[in-house]
Amino acid sequence: MQGKIALEEHYAIEDTLQDSNGYLPSETWEELSGRLMDIEGRRIDEMDQNGVEMMILSLNAPAVQAIYDRNRANEIAKKSNDMLAEWVQRNPGRFRGFAALPLQDVDMACAEMERCVKELGFVGALVNGFSQIDTEESAVYYDLPQYAPFWDVIADLDVPFYLHPRNPLPSMAQIYEGHPWLLGPTWAFGQETAVHSLRLMASGLFDRHPNLQIVLGHMGEGLPYSMWRIDNRNKWVGDERAYPAKKMLGNYFQNNFYITTSGNFRTQTLIDAMLEIGSDRILFSADWPFENVDHAANWFDVCTISEDDRLKIGRTNSMHLFDIEL
Repeated sequence: MQGKIALEEHYAIEDTLQDSNGYLPSETWEELSGRLMDIEGRRIDEMDQNGVEMMILSLNAPAVQAIYDRNRANEIAKKSNDMLAEWVQRNPGRFRGFAALPLQDVDMACAEMERCVKELGFVGALVNGFSQIDTEESAVYYDLPQYAPFWDVIADLDVPFYLHPRNPLPSMAQIYEGHPWLLGPTWAFGQETAVHSLRLMASGLFDRHPNLQIVLGHMGEGLPYSMWRIDNRNKWVGDERAYPAKKMLGNYFQNNFYITTSGNFRTQTLIDAMLEIGSDRILFSADWPFENVDHAANWFDVCTISEDDRLKIGRTNSMHLFDIEL
């Protein structure tokens, strides 16, 4: 399929490059770091060779979210956003941008979000999970009351928010001790992001902002296949487990969440997701440079779905969600 749009596609700047060192075997670092730092060379070649017309670019992880000094986090977010804006301006037919945000400070994050959309033309934000604030051992999640003004800004701007994974802090990851193979994309990324997403659903956020849209990668971080059980258990456990949200959590998942195919190139899983959330809420992505564009494209272009669904997932859903004209 020609004309695909991909939206979990990462870059790094010198200040954040080392954050990606360790997710893949050490012998791949030269290749991975080269991919991360390349924007207008091999990246565009890979797009051309695999029918990807546009990438929405985002900073690598955890990057800004792991900088617990508020001013430094704000500085790095602004620096990376300014650099991304330059690349997008030079390649408007190939790239769009997601804002990196210093959610260590709500006022700073609100100001940067507004700047990125209104001045830089970005189409949303991508944030790498919880933020560490003031101390290295903190982990702060965005369902907490202090983030209400931030969500007000996102809703007023009418742009999506991509919740991207990060590993739990070592002090909060005892279950993984001695089992490093479970960290990162193998398991910990999905578990961490799924719980954060469920907290957002249960918080009442989407009752206050019914049109707010959240994007999750990796075919929904396991949530499409768990929502029925989550809601079924919460039907009868009683008031001691009541949450503030007014509806069943699955309702919010089906109306306020999109998922992408990033790093999960399996037809059976895609079809399951389509049955749970619908093809109108699934978006093609690769997860470059941590996954190969050709692996994503070669699978997606021939997977056994209808051509109408392929067009929606591969292109038009993203055009509608991010207000992209091509």
